[in-house]
Amino acid sequence: MTGAEVEDDIPLGERKTVTDFCYLLDKSKQLFNGLRDLPQYGHKQWQSYFGRTFDVYTKLWKFQQQHRQVLDSRYGLKRWQIGEVASKIGQLYYHYYLRTSETSYLNEAFSFYSAIRQRSYYFQVNKEDRPELVVKKLRYYARYIVVCLLLNKMDLVKVLVKELSEEIEDYTQRFNTEDQLEWNLVLQEVAAFVEADPVMVVNDNNVVVVHSNRLQEGCVPPLEQGMVVGQLVLADALIIGNSNNQVKFSELTIDMFRMLQALEREPVNLATQTSKAGPLEPNEKPAKRENPHKYLLYKPTFSQLFTFLSASFKELPANSVLLVYLSATGVFPAGRSDYEGPYDFGGVLTNTNRDVVNGETAQKKSQAQKEMHCLHPGDLFPFTRKPLFVIVDSTNSTAFKNFNNLFGQPLVCLMSPTSYPKSVQDQTQRGSLFTLFLYCPLLAFFSVCGLSSVRRGLWERAQELLRKVYRDIGQMITRSRTMDQAFLQFYGDEFLRLILIRFVFCSAALRMHKLFRETRSFPESYPELPKQDTVESSVLQKHILELAAMLDVQNLFWDDSLEGY
Repeated sequence: MTGAEVEDDIPLGERKTVTDFCYLLDKSKQLFNGLRDLPQYGHKQWQSYFGRTFDVYTKLWKFQQQHRQVLDSRYGLKRWQIGEVASKIGQLYYHYYLRTSETSYLNEAFSFYSAIRQRSYYFQVNKEDRPELVVKKLRYYARYIVVCLLLNKMDLVKVLVKELSEEIEDYTQRFNTEDQLEWNLVLQEVAAFVEADPVMVVNDNNVVVVHSNRLQEGCVPPLEQGMVVGQLVLADALIIGNSNNQVKFSELTIDMFRMLQALEREPVNLATQTSKAGPLEPNEKPAKRENPHKYLLYKPTFSQLFTFLSASFKELPANSVLLVYLSATGVFPAGRSDYEGPYDFGGVLTNTNRDVVNGETAQKKSQAQKEMHCLHPGDLFPFTRKPLFVIVDSTNSTAFKNFNNLFGQPLVCLMSPTSYPKSVQDQTQRGSLFTLFLYCPLLAFFSVCGLSSVRRGLWERAQELLRKVYRDIGQMITRSRTMDQAFLQFYGDEFLRLILIRFVFCSAALRMHKLFRETRSFPESYPELPKQDTVESSVLQKHILELAAMLDVQNLFWDDSLEGY
């Protein structure tokens, strides 16, 4: 449609179709770009904007389907342009998942990304002499891989990585680009992510079996009748990753990736439940499937971390819990002061441009001053006015033993070991052992036993035994007469119940393992757990020896009946 005489030949109806399509396309781009300007924190401001954006994209998608012939002949619609719309819808669903933590939206994102590949929407891009279009295709692949990782579709991830690798090679050979190193780094990161699991589960055909570790029906011991526990619900979680040299992909460290799944239910496919495109109305959501709302913060500065904490705290509903998960490099105090308060034990690193030496921050100030790029235990004190559950995975996690419960609200802090035996330390780049226990205790148990692969049948028998162990640990926690009430207050929530049970299992297993000799190699908690009733219980020790015998590694554990423990 270049000249007026050509335009006159186009029937009015077809011209209107093209005009309407251009309007919807411009409107969709405008709304999509506006998403970047929305505040990342707070629940309310963004919902109506997302709804409007979904509506326009839904109309645009249906419109191009209904009028494809006219748009092909009169507008010159290219297949990559349809792919671009589908890719944006996939991104919308992914960002809606990040905002709501509803895992089912990951399936929606996956279905759009999958359609792009199946229908080869981007196939023709390589024939056009436009590097920016090829970059769109590469970005689509990177986003598709993130969604597949989160859905544990590891086989597909490997196929996509191979395809992406070929696309990058073709792109860098055809165009003299400056971003070759960046794209090669993307490939390295995702390859490291795929290899991060320390143990492979293989079936009879030696094919790797991928298990999801999200919360599923029957994996949490139910509350027994008459059990007195709190009615609190985990509503918000901050997942913070600032560990040096840890495997990462797309602003997710492997620890963050594991913890976010530990705080989610297994996704269901929304397509089977509703035919409506776009976000579901609250009354359409599947019953009892609420996940805690999460913020994922990769290497935040102190001010960013504090802003998100404040927003979560402000919007926390009544009878709800805020969880703060810190996977970060330790910051140690420069010296001891006469008075030891909540800012005198160091804490964990927040992001700064300052150099990091040997994995720990260089202390260049006088001893009288405090490290400013550090989250100290005292920084969390204001947020203990509401129920707070803290998990610290760090070389200086025990700084957070120095909590004070100033406001009498439920408060628990679980702390990782601060050092591991040499043979275990080598694994830290592939994720922390402590977080691995909270995410998938069996994977962690196999890992500390030096097992790198296991037959599927044995894995399933071990899982069955672990379910029994979980039930027993649950009874230990609820029946102990010396248990701090804070643990029982949180025990009513399924996610927190599972984390507490896994924490006790981790503590008991490491205490019995012969390589773990020092107390700093054991997890700790605030308030302290009654050890005789939980982590040093003879019932639990018997279970761990039973699991070790099943795996034929009982020689790695102290057996009280045979030797001094």
